[in-house]
Amino acid sequence: MFFETLKEVFQTFGSPVFVPVIIFIISKILKVNNKKAFFSALYAGVGLEGFTLLLNAFTPIITPVVKSMVENTGIQLPVFDVGWQATALVAYSTEAGMIFLGVGLLVQTVLFLTRWTDVFQPGDLWNNYSYMVWGSMIYMVTKNMILSLGCMILLNMYSLLIAELIAKRWSTYYKYPNCTIIAMHNIEAALFTVAFDPILNAFGLNKIKLSPEELQKKLGFFGEPVSLGLLLGIFIGIMGNFKALGTLAAWGQVATMGIATSAIMAIFPRVAGLFAQAFLPITDAAKKSVKNGSKSRKWYLGVNDATGYGEPATLISGIILIPIMVFMALALPGNQVLPVVDLLALPFMVQGIVPLVNGNIFKVLITGTIWFSAGLYMCTYTAPMFTDICASVGVHLPVGALLITSFNILGKPLMGLVFLAFLSQSPILIGIAVAVYLVLYVLFRKNKEAVYDYLDQNALKNTAEEAKSEITA
Repeated sequence: MFFETLKEVFQTFGSPVFVPVIIFIISKILKVNNKKAFFSALYAGVGLEGFTLLLNAFTPIITPVVKSMVENTGIQLPVFDVGWQATALVAYSTEAGMIFLGVGLLVQTVLFLTRWTDVFQPGDLWNNYSYMVWGSMIYMVTKNMILSLGCMILLNMYSLLIAELIAKRWSTYYKYPNCTIIAMHNIEAALFTVAFDPILNAFGLNKIKLSPEELQKKLGFFGEPVSLGLLLGIFIGIMGNFKALGTLAAWGQVATMGIATSAIMAIFPRVAGLFAQAFLPITDAAKKSVKNGSKSRKWYLGVNDATGYGEPATLISGIILIPIMVFMALALPGNQVLPVVDLLALPFMVQGIVPLVNGNIFKVLITGTIWFSAGLYMCTYTAPMFTDICASVGVHLPVGALLITSFNILGKPLMGLVFLAFLSQSPILIGIAVAVYLVLYVLFRKNKEAVYDYLDQNALKNTAEEAKSEITA
């Protein structure tokens, strides 16, 4: 009854209500006056609701275009990507998932209060479903609730570690003070990026300046975010209507796609500005406490990943990756997954990469292609289990599909390895998964500031200013 009530309350109010309440409480703890605390909370709610309205308006426009593009390829693969929405439905419909909804909230709060992590995760409760679906599959196979909860908790702790790892870069790049994203399915790629980006730099790829700012300088008015959005939308529209370009309806869809993408580019930064205002009083109060000699803690609020969706480099990279990932699904030997619905989630999925390469679109495309392609294999492996658990909660297979998956949620190589360790029920493999986390955690916490400085310096290698200084030297 408790878990059902918690689920109902959360689904009724959602992030646009929960986050403002949390921000108001935090503001008062930091002794922000009532007026500033109220408007801080209100701006957070307005910003989150604005993001939701934008995405809800954009999704019905881009969805048929992407589906047509996939259909035009003629790809025939047995595992159909039904999207993250089905995964969330499954997660919130299973016994294991519902238990974690309460247990996870308690664990996340305790880890923050005890300073195990400096990320306050309850600001983004919705994305807990990312852990819940893995744990639900564990329970379906093993019938062991302890094993299932153990898997979900460890996945949660891994994602908190990754969220804290990228917190400073994410906050700086997206210009949201003291914020980071926590959704496991959209930050996992950050670990790969940290390891892989120095290799790209060794080949000089950081000297290929393909950030939105550089595009604007080189392309003039065509490089403006609004113009880029128009051109990118038209490109995707043409690909989706390639076989029907002789019809007026096709060109109507192409034009609509262009204007809609341009609108996201134009409106999103304004909504983002409103959301960012919510954190200014908290930041100022924290700075004052330091000046007054009181102990201050640098911490980050976990926010929904919709906050970064429409940032130019993020949206451009995500949309360009749509046709790339369709091609990779066709070309990869042994892949059985046809990504469809979650192709729309690619601007969410690259947010673990974009800030670490400072918006270098070229590097985002390379890193994303490699990592998300590896994710297709994890989707292929887990599809039978996911299909079974979907059937158990009443999710029906699309016509013609033998198996189903979610490219965004289940296409996670590292998190999938943790899942497989628990699925094996082997104490040795589970112990290795725990040990790896502890080693990474200790190394990061002991060298946190050095790691942050390294990530900042590595990111700056992608800017024109860095390139000029290298030439001068």
